[in-house]
Amino acid sequence: MSGNINAKIIALANQKGGVGKTTTALNLASALACKKKKVLMVDCDPQGNASSGVGVYCSGIDRQLYHCFVDNQPVESCIHKTGIPHLAVLPSSIDLVGVEIELISLKNREKILRKILRPVREQYNYIIIDCPPSLGLLTINSLTAADSVLIPMQCEYFALEGLAQLIETIRKVKRNTNPGLYIEGLLLTMYDRRNRLTHQVASEIKKHFDSKVFNTVIPRNVRLSESPSHGKTILEYDRNCPGAKAYVKLSNELIRRSTEL
Repeated sequence: MSGNINAKIIALANQKGGVGKTTTALNLASALACKKKKVLMVDCDPQGNASSGVGVYCSGIDRQLYHCFVDNQPVESCIHKTGIPHLAVLPSSIDLVGVEIELISLKNREKILRKILRPVREQYNYIIIDCPPSLGLLTINSLTAADSVLIPMQCEYFALEGLAQLIETIRKVKRNTNPGLYIEGLLLTMYDRRNRLTHQVASEIKKHFDSKVFNTVIPRNVRLSESPSHGKTILEYDRNCPGAKAYVKLSNELIRRSTEL
């Protein structure tokens, strides 16, 4: 591959579970790959859902992200191809839970993921990191390795709960380990146009964050929640459903934002 590209690294973070974070990591990565962008998805969540969502199961592989963190395995040997051209995955499994404990005494432990990804950064246009739903060491590593953070937010009553804590964590990372980190944008997920509460929450988020909110919204869509159980992204499972169209639109908006910087 050409050594002229330098991946934009985007961490998807929100310590609240169930906000569409992994769904967005999977489907944004595949939508970018469908535009012939070279994409690496890094599954930094011990649940491993981003890995299984592209058909890479930890039971069938012997090297994954855990081995990069703990055994200093070269990252190239732990990256796996997916069934989608231009999309590769650095998978994870429940073993990753042990990383927080095993690295706790190491100096510069927040910077290990950045170091892991450095050798392959010139091989991709985008590296998408799926963070765990917490603000622990794995998320701090992801934020330290990233250029920007994309924050998925569900259009439900408690959407803003915990957001101040996440933004404070982003500020601390900026101050201590990654001064260039910025918020890529907030993405409204599980959007139901018929629901009045959805509109109220969306309006509240836009009032607080203005131009940081993506124009694209991800609708509440049954096909989106079905596709991971088949080991497929939404573009493989049902590319004509509203969820698939929304992620294609999001990828266009992201590329446009990247070129405007």
